[in-house]
Amino acid sequence: MSHDNYIKCLEEMYGLRRFGIKLGLDVIGSILDNLKNPEKTFSCIHIAGTNGKGSIASALATILNASGYKTGLYTSPHLIDFNERICINNTQISNDEVITSYQAVKTACRGKREPTFFEYTTAMALYQFAKSSVDWAVIETGMGGRLDATNILSPSLSIITNISLEHRSYLGNTIAEIAGEKGGIIKAKTPVVTGVTQKSAINVLKQIASEKSAPLYRSGEHFKVRRNKNGHFSYSGIDHQWKNMKTGLPGSHQVDNAALILAACEVLIQKGLCIELDQIKKSLATYSWPGRLEIIPANGKVTPEIIIDGAHNLMAARKLGKFLMQEYSHKKITLVIGILDDKPFESILRSLLPSCARVVLTEPDIDRSLSPEKLMPFTQSFVSDTVIIKNVASAVRHAIKITQPDSVICIAGSLYVVGEAKQALEIRNIKS
Repeated sequence: MSHDNYIKCLEEMYGLRRFGIKLGLDVIGSILDNLKNPEKTFSCIHIAGTNGKGSIASALATILNASGYKTGLYTSPHLIDFNERICINNTQISNDEVITSYQAVKTACRGKREPTFFEYTTAMALYQFAKSSVDWAVIETGMGGRLDATNILSPSLSIITNISLEHRSYLGNTIAEIAGEKGGIIKAKTPVVTGVTQKSAINVLKQIASEKSAPLYRSGEHFKVRRNKNGHFSYSGIDHQWKNMKTGLPGSHQVDNAALILAACEVLIQKGLCIELDQIKKSLATYSWPGRLEIIPANGKVTPEIIIDGAHNLMAARKLGKFLMQEYSHKKITLVIGILDDKPFESILRSLLPSCARVVLTEPDIDRSLSPEKLMPFTQSFVSDTVIIKNVASAVRHAIKITQPDSVICIAGSLYVVGEAKQALEIRNIKS
């Protein structure tokens, strides 16, 4: 199939974004019925939460694949190529497979309402997983859980990573209300693993799990981790005690994510899957998740070290700020940042700016981006050396030009910024 057909499919899909976000299961349900319910041909793990969904999903897909299971992975958003959203055995699907799955879903769209972009891509992923005869699929929610298009699934395991205030106009104004939406992925008699810590959220999840007779495994109660001085950690779990574990992703919060990954592995083992500790250890230590504390080493005396992290909400920004304080307090940091208009930009900037010597404000090419001019006064009150360069690629080039090779560049604020920055860096042949 031609590249032109691939581009045409993408243009038609991106055109669906004009319909915005519409929560509900009727449209996705109708599409899947017309596709003869591809989602019923494989087992799956369903993951909701505010942060960590993608890295946990990627790790579990890697572990399942290493254990001999053909595994699909569905995540969002993509950073550079649409195909990143749908992977099989850790390889993104081909352009031809995008075209085939798009055309299949297009034929199946016979309802009164046009599907949204996310509904369409979710149906494409499920269709492609069935067509490829995967054994397992690891699937990340888009927004919330209860009315998210992915909640059409009947998973073997549900995971709720953590909860913070986000998407309030869709999910609610309190932690408890948002927990109710995220907890909507809990299914009858289906185990749930969670890293939620807030008392109000825990109470909501407990109630939902109890009503649905779903076993609930909580971090800190049913499983926990203990960090060691050498960067490794020990895991004390539901049935197992695993020592000398290590995650390949930087940041102390990744150890907390690893606890959820390992608890999920325990549940899968309980279900009879053949997953060996050696495979878990190797996968956990080597898997990657681009655009989240992704570090591109300095190139000698030419370019500085570059840290790329979406930090697209307040919780993620706080974790990035903590990482910069702990690991880079001895270096001058140039921050390249752009933020979307539905985010608490002052709180996000307050988390990141104290670590930074200079700032380049930018704007991703999406209609939801926040004007850098709006960010400028607040940013300059922390860091006087602040400039605006609206094009992300130009902002990255400028940051490289003004930052000494022994200093650091951090690119953050939005996964859309990260995607455009990564593309610009690849063009410059700076690879991670």
